[in-house]
Parts: sequence; C-alpha cells; structure tokens
Amino acid sequence: MGGSPTRRDFGREAEEAVARWVRARGLEVVARNWRRRFGELDLVLRDGATWVAAEVRARRTASAGTPAESVTAEKRRRLVRLARAFAAERGLLEAMWRFDVFCVTPDDAHGLAVEWIPGAFSADGLG
Repeated sequence: MGGSPTRRDFGREAEEAVARWVRARGLEVVARNWRRRFGELDLVLRDGATWVAAEVRARRTASAGTPAESVTAEKRRRLVRLARAFAAERGLLEAMWRFDVFCVTPDDAHGLAVEWIPGAFSADGLG
C-alpha cells in the first residue's frame, strides 16, 4: 500500500506527540481519547492543581487554515460539555479547569512541531 499516512493516522501521531511533549514539560496525562456519545476529549491533563481539557488539532498544510482556526464555537461548546461530564464523573466540578489547544504541524526535519495555547478559551465554571 505505502503512501502517506491517513488523516486518522496523522491525528493519532499528533496526539501521541502532544502527550510526549506535555509529559516532558511536567504535565500529567490523566486520560486519552475520553469518549461520550456527544464527543471526545483528546487529552485530560493535570498541570499542578489545574485540570486541563486539551484539544489536539493537526494540519499537514495551511491550505485549510491553521489548526487553531479549526476550533470553532461549536467545538468549544462541545469541549466544555465533555469537560463537565468528565468532572462530574470524577467529582471534580469544584476543581480549577483550563481549556488548552495544541496545534501540530509538520516541521522541516520531518517531525512534528507543537504549539501550545494554554487557556485558549474559557467556560464560566464547570459546575
């Protein structure tokens, strides 16, 4: 078969790259690909006392816009809803939460470059 990786493969590769990247910076990966019928949290992290709902967006080229531009208002609403469900399930509704976006693009060395946007958007509390 050969050829370039599929979109799904590229997305998995990007999520794995981000998981390694955040661990190297001292964040804890608590959950990966946490799913509910209305969506999925790519990563749930702990950054000290703060819980982080992390969205990983990957783009091979800029022709469809930047990875950050792909996090639409509807996507943000869904991520907040998912974070609320995760927090409720784990008794974390009173915890401090942050919504981060990780933008992944190919770099010149045939690897992946990660751009971190901490606090990319907010919710008016999870509870």
